[in-house]
Formats: sequence, structure tokens, C-alpha cells
Amino acid sequence: MVNLEKIYNIYFLGVGGIGMSAIARYFNALGKQVGGYDKVSRPITDKLQREGISVNFTDNVESIPEYFKNKENTLVIITPAIPTSNYQLNYFIEQGFTIKKRSEVLGIIANSQNCIAIAGTHGKTTITTMVSYFMQQSRIGCNAFLGGISKNFNTNLVVNPDSEIMVVEADEFDRSFLHLQPQHAIISAIDADHLDIYKSKNSVNEAFGQFIQQIKPNGTLIIKSGLDVEIKRDDIHVYTYSLNDSADFKAENIRIDNGLYVFDFVGERIKIRDLKLGLPGRINVENAVAAIAMAYLNGAHQDEIYNAVPKFKGIERRFDYQIHRKDFVYIDDYAHHPEELKAAIISVKELFEDKKVTGIFQPHLYSRTSDFADEFAQSLDLLDEIILLDIYPAREEPIPGVTSEIIFNKIKKSNKILCTKNNVLEILKERNPEVLLTLGAGDIDELVQPIKEMFE
Repeated sequence: MVNLEKIYNIYFLGVGGIGMSAIARYFNALGKQVGGYDKVSRPITDKLQREGISVNFTDNVESIPEYFKNKENTLVIITPAIPTSNYQLNYFIEQGFTIKKRSEVLGIIANSQNCIAIAGTHGKTTITTMVSYFMQQSRIGCNAFLGGISKNFNTNLVVNPDSEIMVVEADEFDRSFLHLQPQHAIISAIDADHLDIYKSKNSVNEAFGQFIQQIKPNGTLIIKSGLDVEIKRDDIHVYTYSLNDSADFKAENIRIDNGLYVFDFVGERIKIRDLKLGLPGRINVENAVAAIAMAYLNGAHQDEIYNAVPKFKGIERRFDYQIHRKDFVYIDDYAHHPEELKAAIISVKELFEDKKVTGIFQPHLYSRTSDFADEFAQSLDLLDEIILLDIYPAREEPIPGVTSEIIFNKIKKSNKILCTKNNVLEILKERNPEVLLTLGAGDIDELVQPIKEMFE
């Protein structure tokens, strides 16, 4: 295992990724020399540079600062998104540098502390950020690696030298979460996803089963009620949670007040009445139940939780209000799996039941599009008007015959259009949306500001 205390220089290939940038910030906060490469300049890389982290955007070896070329005291951290043809990657391999995946390094950091890991094919970023905020608003405190930019913290990293608790998002992609050995864990969902890695739903279930096996003895698992996974542990405390079904922790008396949800949090020997969630969306009530349960079991007081819940502002690109007027609402969301799309659209239609909802969706990955074309079409059919963009490839090469058109042809609604990202603004000029959603995990976020400016 790498002794991080003896490493002085840390170099990241893909430093602008949300998980990579959090670890870069962590090492920067420890006073280490931190730098890295990314393909393009973005707001997150701009912020990293302002924080003192050097970033370059061409993958030639000459772009690597000299102090990262000493292999004796330099650790190279990579993301799976970096192609094997990357010149800097091949330089570090040929020169014999110590190279670790992001997930391995996160495991080294988190496993040395009292780790709370939040896993699940959906909801984990929101729940991780909620747990972190509720803990930080209590006298307990925490450190945290987040999978999104928290609007409360304005970053994806929380550093608290006075706390030994480390909250981390446990990502199932590439089986990354199997590097973690948490003391406490939440599992929010186990759906078929990342089938380019897992090949089958059964294989996904097996990975989550292994994750449960890695929870430390006498630890805690909080799992969404009804999930299809076998729990073969009698040496940990297991609790269930639910939106309103029978479970150890649940929400009761759910209602909407001025566009926000109010509910009672109910568990064994605890009831917190009239919690007003500062984040819209019914799915986030369920996420809050899991997060409140974890904060409570880790020592947060009821009054601390009651005061924190209304102040939670959410995460960038998670049910993220951009414009909220009486005549027009614009929400941006990261949803990129059929179940996430369904949850987001249903939440919007519940909040704005008398308005027409227009959705712009950018499919993410050729493999996911191929695997779930039917399910994507069914979720998008919940919209009143559909604008479907080209597939964002991310780390993948094209798959012959797989385009957005296979989803488009399965959508039953006639009010649909297929276009490129470059044509979206012109198409919106011809329409008069009442509630507009941008949905997807690719570069659709580049449309957010132009759309906002158009309708402001």
C-alpha cells in the first residue's frame, strides 16, 4: 500500500473530474504539491487553478511541470476516462511511476478514518451531501468527498480537522466502491446500470452484496426497503428506510407548502415533526430520510437536524432551479438513467401539475442507450414535449447502429424533436415552454447558462 505521508507530489490525469478534483483539493489542503492534466478548461479547473493547483490542457509530456517528474516522491492518480493513448499516461508508465486509480486512493484515505459510505445506482450524491451537511451542522462534524458541488459548501470537499468521521460517495462504476471498508453505509438503489462493466443485473447485485460484506464488524447498514440484495451479516446493525412504506425509518404526513415538501421523520424511538426540506422533489424526501437516519445514528441531535434540513440548498445539477417565476420555470438535472429521469419528471409534474413540461435530454454513453432504449422512451413519454439530443460518448467509442434515434423511434408522444446540441437554442426560440428541464450527465450543462440568459 502507498504511504501517502511520504508522498510530496500528486499528479492527476483527469483532474477536472468531480471525484478527481475532490481528492486534488484534499491533498492541496494537506500542503502537498498538486497538479494535473485535463482535456478542456472548465469552471471547475479554473477554480482548481485559483486554489493553487496547476492544470495543463495538452497531453504532451512537455506540459508536465518538472517537479512532477521525480518518480521517487510523486504519485500519479488516474481516472478510467483517460484513454490508453494519452501521452502523459504512457510517459508515467514507461518511467515506472507509482500509478493508482482514483478509487484506490479514496479507499486508502477513507479506510483510515471512521468512514460513512453512501452507495446506490441513484441518489448517492444527494444523500452523501445531505449527510455531510447535517453532520457539519451538528456538534459532531465530518470530513467529506462529494460527487457534486454542494451549494452550501460551494465545493465537493469538506475538511474538518476536529472530526474523525469521513463521509464518501461510494461509486459502483468500475466496482470502485469495493476499495472501501466503511464503518457505516447507506444503499439507496440497486438497478441495472453500467452494464458495459457488469454485463448483467445479477452481477450488479453481487457487487453490492460484496460491498455489504466489507462493512466493518459492529457497523451499520441503512438500506432502502425492498432492494434485491442478500444480506449475509449478523455482526452489523441493519436498518431499512422508505419514503412512506413500512420501514425502520420513513416519512409521514408528507405535504407541499409553497413548492417545498414538509414531512415528519419517523423511526424507532424518534419522531421529528414538520421538517421543511429546502430542496424540491419528492424523491429528495426519501433521500432526506436516509441522510437524517445516518446523522441521527452517528450522534446528531434532533434539534440540530430540525434546524439543518430547511437550510440544505442541494447540489449543482441535481434538481437545480435556474429560473423560478410564475410564468416560467427552468430546472437543470443530472438524471442519466431511466429511473432517474422518471423520478425527476414525476417530481416536476407533481409540483407544476397545471403546466406543460418540456424536457431536453442528452443520452449518456452508447452502451447505456443500447441497453435501456425502451426504458428511456417510457420515461421521456412522461413529458409533454421532448427534445432529444445526440449521445454524449464520454469514455466510449461509437457502437455501430446505436444513436439517439433508437430512443426517439420508441417514444410514443408525437410532440417530439431530434436535434443536435448546437440547434437547441434556435428550437427553443420557436417554442413557448412553461416548465423546462435539461436532463443528462454529459456536456448538456454547457447549455444551462445560454438557456438561462435567453429566458431571463
